Amino acid sequence: MGIDPGRLDDPIVGIASTWTQTMPCNLNHRELAAHVARGVAGAGGIPLEFNTIAVSDNQSQGTPGMRASLISRELIADSIELMAHAHDFDALVCIVGCDKTTPGALMALARIDKPAIVLYGGPMRAGSVAGRAVTIQDVWEAVGATERGLIPRAELDELERTACPGAGTCAGHFTANTMAVAVELLGLARVGDGLIPAADTERKTDAALRAGARAVDLARAGTTARSLIERRSLLNAMAGVAASGGSTNGVLHLLAIAREAGIELTLDDLAAVAASTPVLASLVPGGRHTAEELEAAGGTATLIRELIRGGHVDGAAPTVVGSTLAEAAGDAAPPDGEVLYPLERPFRERGALHVLRGNLAPDGSIVKVAGRGRSLRGPARVFESEEACADAVRAGRVREGEVLVVRYEGPAGGPGMREMLSVTSSVVGAGLGESVALVTDGRFSGATRGLMVGHVSPEAARGGPLAVVSDGDVIAIDVDAGTLELEVAEHEIARRLSVWRLPALPYADGVFGRYRALVGSASEGAVLRSSAWEH
Repeated sequence: MGIDPGRLDDPIVGIASTWTQTMPCNLNHRELAAHVARGVAGAGGIPLEFNTIAVSDNQSQGTPGMRASLISRELIADSIELMAHAHDFDALVCIVGCDKTTPGALMALARIDKPAIVLYGGPMRAGSVAGRAVTIQDVWEAVGATERGLIPRAELDELERTACPGAGTCAGHFTANTMAVAVELLGLARVGDGLIPAADTERKTDAALRAGARAVDLARAGTTARSLIERRSLLNAMAGVAASGGSTNGVLHLLAIAREAGIELTLDDLAAVAASTPVLASLVPGGRHTAEELEAAGGTATLIRELIRGGHVDGAAPTVVGSTLAEAAGDAAPPDGEVLYPLERPFRERGALHVLRGNLAPDGSIVKVAGRGRSLRGPARVFESEEACADAVRAGRVREGEVLVVRYEGPAGGPGMREMLSVTSSVVGAGLGESVALVTDGRFSGATRGLMVGHVSPEAARGGPLAVVSDGDVIAIDVDAGTLELEVAEHEIARRLSVWRLPALPYADGVFGRYRALVGSASEGAVLRSSAWEH
C-alpha cells in the first residue's frame, strides 16, 4: 500500500466518502476525498479512503425505490461504524452530500465517538430559464402542471435540461442544505465551508485540505465527536434549521443523532425551539433564493451571528476547529436584508416548522408552513399508498377543501417512510396547493410546500388512529393551535381500532423486512431498535 512502516505511529485518518455516479449530489466526492487525503498527509497523518453508499431522493422520488432512502441512512451509519471499528482509525473525515449521507455520518460519529470532522460536498448552482433561477422543485411542480395540461410538454423538457446544471446537492434549501446548516451549528464542520458551491472548485479544494489537516490535529488532541454532540449543540442545530426555513426531515435526523449519542431529546424540545425562532432567510421553497445566494450573502456565519445576538443559539458552544460558535461567526457580514434578514426585521416572525398533536397524532406530527394556509377543515380522501393518491390527483379526482390521507407509508409501513414529493408537487402543479391538505405517516421532501402534515405518529402500520380514518370523516388542521384532529367520537375511534387488522404490506423480506421489524417511531427519529422487542 506504499505506507512507510516507520510512519505507522502517525495519526491514521479514515476518509469516508459517499461518492456515487448515480446522481449529481455527490459526484465531486472522489476529488474532494483526494484533496482531504493531501491535507491529512501534509499535516503528518496517513490517509486511508473508503466509500459507503448514497441513495438519490430525487432519482427515486415517486417510485418504489424511495423506500430505500431513509433505510440507507442506517446503512451509511452502520458501514462507517464498522469500518472505524475494523480499522481502528485515529480520526475520521466524513464527506457528505445528498439527504441521508449527512445524518448517517453524524449517527455513526455519535456511536463510535472518535475525533472527526464533516465536510459537505456543496450545493449545485441553480439553473436558469428565461433569466429566472430554477431548481429541481420547479421540475417537479412542472410535472404536475404538465399532467393537468396547464403547461406544454416542451416547457417541462426545457426545465429538465437546465434545472440541475452541474455537480452538487439540490440548489434550493431542501433537506441536504438544511443538514449542511445543521452540521455547522452542531460544531462538527468548519463554519462557512459547507455551502461553498460544488462548482467553486478552488475554494472547495481549500476546504477539503483544511478538513484533512484538522482531522490530524483532532487525532493528536483526542477531541472526539461526542465532546461536540451534546444537547446544547443539537438545540443550536434546530435553531439553524428553523431560522433558515429548513426541511421537516431536519427534525427526524436530529432526533436520530440524539438517540445514537445517548442524549435525551424529544420532539417537543425541538418544537419549542422552532416555535421561538424567527425565519431569517428567504430561501426556496418558502422564499426566493438559493443556497449559492445564501453563501454569497454571508451564509451560515451571518445566520449564526444573528441567532446568537437574539439568544436563540448558545454562542459558547465549541466547534471542531477549536473556536466557539460565537468566535467562528464573529467576522460575519451583516444581513443584506434580501437573502438574510436581521432579527429586528425577520423574513418571517414565526417559524415554519410546527408539531401538531391531537387524536389523529397522539405522539405528534410535523408540518412545514411554506405557503399561506395555516388551517383547513375538510372531508378525508383516504389512500392506502402514495401511488393511489398521485393517480387521483393527476386524474383530476381531487377537489378543493379535501384532506388527502396517505397511510401505510410510515417507517414500518412503507417500509422506509417515503417522501410524498410526487404527490405534493402534483397538487401544487394542479393549482390546489392552497386549497387541499395532505396528512400522512410518510415524509415530505424539503422542496414541499402547501399544508402538508407528515410523520404522523403512531403510524398506521403500528395501529395508530390514521389506520381507521374513513372517506368523508372530517379532519381539522390548525397550525396556530398546534392540533390535528379527527372529528369522530372517541368511542367510535376505539371501536374501529378494536376490529382493525394490519393489511398485507409489501417488502417483507431482505433489508426492507429487517428494517420494518426493527424501526422505531418517527416521533423518536425512526432509528433502529436493538431488538424487535424493544419498545
